[in-house]
Amino acid sequence: MINRRELIKQLSAFPILGSFLNQSNEASVSLIKSAPVRNIAKELGIRTFINAAGTYTSMTGSLMQDEVVQVIQGAAKDFMILDEVQTKVGEQIAKLTHAESAVVTAGCFSALTLGLAGVLTGMDQKKVEALPHLEGTGMKSEVIIQKGHSIGYSHALTNTGCKIVEVETLEDLEKAIGSQTALMWFLHIQSDKGQINHEKWIEVAKKRGIPTMIDMAADVPPVENLWRFNDMGFDLVCVSGGKAMRGPQSAGILMGKKHLIEAARLSMPPRGSTIGRGMKVNKEEILGMYVALDNFIKLDHKKLWKTWEDRTELIAQAAKSVQGVSTEVVVPELGNHTPTLKISWDANKTNVQAKTLQENMRNGDPSIEVMTGANNMLSITTWMLQPGQEKIVAKRLKEELAKALV
Repeated sequence: MINRRELIKQLSAFPILGSFLNQSNEASVSLIKSAPVRNIAKELGIRTFINAAGTYTSMTGSLMQDEVVQVIQGAAKDFMILDEVQTKVGEQIAKLTHAESAVVTAGCFSALTLGLAGVLTGMDQKKVEALPHLEGTGMKSEVIIQKGHSIGYSHALTNTGCKIVEVETLEDLEKAIGSQTALMWFLHIQSDKGQINHEKWIEVAKKRGIPTMIDMAADVPPVENLWRFNDMGFDLVCVSGGKAMRGPQSAGILMGKKHLIEAARLSMPPRGSTIGRGMKVNKEEILGMYVALDNFIKLDHKKLWKTWEDRTELIAQAAKSVQGVSTEVVVPELGNHTPTLKISWDANKTNVQAKTLQENMRNGDPSIEVMTGANNMLSITTWMLQPGQEKIVAKRLKEELAKALV
């Protein structure tokens, strides 16, 4: 079998290849040895699909930007000091988001845990190592949230050992604040389900000397939300990176006051003996997250919105061409703020359940994921579609609806 040295020697006889090889033998070998990328999903029998549903974690969020993938691949070829990567990237993210400081976390959920850890421990290493055991440490133990904001994500906060105190009215809030109050937490996507708005929440907290945190995991677009809550005065802001920004699915951002970010980092890798040791973010994800954020901010968001609207209209027209089918476009105000197509039908003319239609779309070729809604309705978004996929979705949807005509 010919070895690498002999291969390079023989190919060097060709003028064009020879010139290239003499410049960079390593690059030439890489070129020569290039082969089609293995389709591991196909090898393992993993279903892939067209995503007309949205940025759900169960559906692996979004697809990374090409430049993000390139940055990840490039970063994988060099060693770096993890803390230096976080510091340098954090400085740039902070500038982009109007924050004093920032750090890349293992998703938004870990940003919540780590942010609260920083609030609890400050820069006290003994307290850092004590978490989640608060008794006898001098650390506070309560987080106040509005009852309407309690939908499960607060588990990230109880991971620190704290307990949740729920309030409803402003009077409840004032009474709940006490010597053990460590943090006042706000869930943006549920802000219409609470009686106290963002500004009043911050006002009360500042008056009583309590740090505030907001969870805005899936709440871009609009892009302005990336700095809106820092400008508003929240001490800590947490966001997912693998949704609209199309960064690594397992990355998020914790941003806010510099002293709190510094304290939060004491509970992060590479440090051990901490509650955050398992919340590791590698250098590739950190750098990729920064590039994703930077690119997302620089997008022409009006043009992008128009693309989503056009795709949505094409699918709506296809659906409405089937007798008895009607459509409506809505835009959720707080989270997943994109054009969302709601599709319903007259059961006397189209005899199919939404769940059955969803399964038919899923089991077809190509497989397409959509969501079901209340009152036997389908819900479709187009922001995760690749160019041209809206035509496939429209065709398949029309076919499935037409099959159900009475």
